[in-house]
Amino acid sequence: MRTLIALMAAIAIAVPAGLSAQAQRQPASQTPDVIFVPTPQDVVEDMLRLANVQKGDVLYDLGSGDGRIAITAARKYGVKATGIDIDPERIREANENARKAGVTKLVEFRQEDLFKADFRDATIITLYLLPDLNVKLRPKLWDELKPGTRIVSHQFEMGTWKPEKKLESNGRTIYFWTVPPKDKRPKL
Repeated sequence: MRTLIALMAAIAIAVPAGLSAQAQRQPASQTPDVIFVPTPQDVVEDMLRLANVQKGDVLYDLGSGDGRIAITAARKYGVKATGIDIDPERIREANENARKAGVTKLVEFRQEDLFKADFRDATIITLYLLPDLNVKLRPKLWDELKPGTRIVSHQFEMGTWKPEKKLESNGRTIYFWTVPPKDKRPKL
């Protein structure tokens, strides 16, 4: 038993300083609900085409990962885009990618819980979340977004809210909805 206690103490003392400093730089936050899996670039392009992105749109990518959807929207269409992700490492990576792409004046990335984030000014929402998260997010989308806001999801639907369009892209499925007026919304 004494050997085990000595071994545990030695491990605690031997934690590399870099790991300790890294932990101090990252604010404590909620654990992501999904693992980061990047959307292939050709699917990103198809998502933005399906959303009919136009100059003047305001795009929010919920669960933005490395920022590729927001960055592509800003670079290709010149729109203001915001990525929201809970993982500080993904936010750092997205900001670096935006800098490399030269779109930092159009793109911002925020480390937030997407269920608490404010994205009311969106005209387009993009998602690559799991089906249960899409369904959980749906009431917030309906309550906070203006009718006519376009929503595009890579790979996953929104439960009983049937998509208006569906596109197959390189073996993946993209779904499209428009937020309906309050009196035209299907029951949850």
